[in-house]
Amino acid sequence: MKALLPLILLELSIVCFAQPNITGAWQAGTEENNMVMIVADKFYAVAVYNLKDKSYIGTYGGTFRIEKGEFIFINEFNTLNKDDIGVEGRSVFQLKGNTLKLATHDYKKLDDGKPGALAGAWLITGRVTGNGMQPMTPGARKTMKILSGTRFQWIAYNSETKEFFGTGGGTYTTENGKYTETIEVFSRDNNRVGAKLEFDFSFVEGNWRHSGKSSTGQPIDEIWTQRQKLGI
Repeated sequence: MKALLPLILLELSIVCFAQPNITGAWQAGTEENNMVMIVADKFYAVAVYNLKDKSYIGTYGGTFRIEKGEFIFINEFNTLNKDDIGVEGRSVFQLKGNTLKLATHDYKKLDDGKPGALAGAWLITGRVTGNGMQPMTPGARKTMKILSGTRFQWIAYNSETKEFFGTGGGTYTTENGKYTETIEVFSRDNNRVGAKLEFDFSFVEGNWRHSGKSSTGQPIDEIWTQRQKLGI
């Protein structure tokens, strides 16, 4: 029995100090001020929009960690408050079942990172053209797509200049090699809200190849890489 005590104490310490897992999609607010947060790896993004009139309000997100009951974040983009980009912020954090409290918002869980095959935070790293694959190297200027198991959001921004170029999001499915988006928010044109876009998708050496037609009808053939893999 004495020999087992150290193992039991070790197991208890692991349980006590295990980091809360908030991977997935969360929703807070009202119909007029709807907030959808997607969390993948150490990254997060929040889209704020009006469900009634289909209007975009704003978006923010970046990297985060959870320590001692606090949600500690550094935003890479924030259209609601540019001054906090690159500055470490802290929020109250409380997770109880399917409810997550951050700052003044109580989020309800939408999914836990399943069932979609593309959950994660991705950066565009290449485009395929008639001249072959044209590599793109993400730096301060990024186009990120972050997905849970059922939700997606893409964001184009520059974390150094604090420029914002656009965002869109909604729900998605991955079935039989087809990635299908249903747009719920689009900063550039709210007339696109409700549209469904279908793309071919596959994995090539761990990267996501994404091809079809954009929301404007233009052909696209893109390569996306997990941010964790890139280390940025």
